[in-house]
Amino acid sequence: MKYILMMNTMRANCPGFPGWSKKDIQNHIAFMKMLNDELRQAGELVSCEGLAFPDQAKLVRAGKNGEPVTDGIFPEAKEFLAGYWIVDVDAPERAYAIAARASAAPGVNGQPLNMPIEVRPVMSTPPDEYVA
Repeated sequence: MKYILMMNTMRANCPGFPGWSKKDIQNHIAFMKMLNDELRQAGELVSCEGLAFPDQAKLVRAGKNGEPVTDGIFPEAKEFLAGYWIVDVDAPERAYAIAARASAAPGVNGQPLNMPIEVRPVMSTPPDEYVA
């Protein structure tokens, strides 16, 4: 079954990696690359991406005639989506184990961040009762 693991981190109105040394950032990125490589080698990784910071995001709604209308930058929020993995694993417990490992990515001085990782099944089709 496929699961999306969404990494919610940092405050939306803060600069990326506030107060982190260059070495701490490099260690964090190296950990993420290692995790991705391990998941790829295990055949569990479907896709993964890091996302740009909220100051580069726009909220878009359809205007009166369907044209895109933007509302400036991402709204102020407690946390923001920093990246995601889509994994294909045999049981939800494996997805939870991967999420826990990603959550413990190193931060300042190598200390685990313990950031929240939302795990949600990916639906390949809508439920039968909603298909006409």
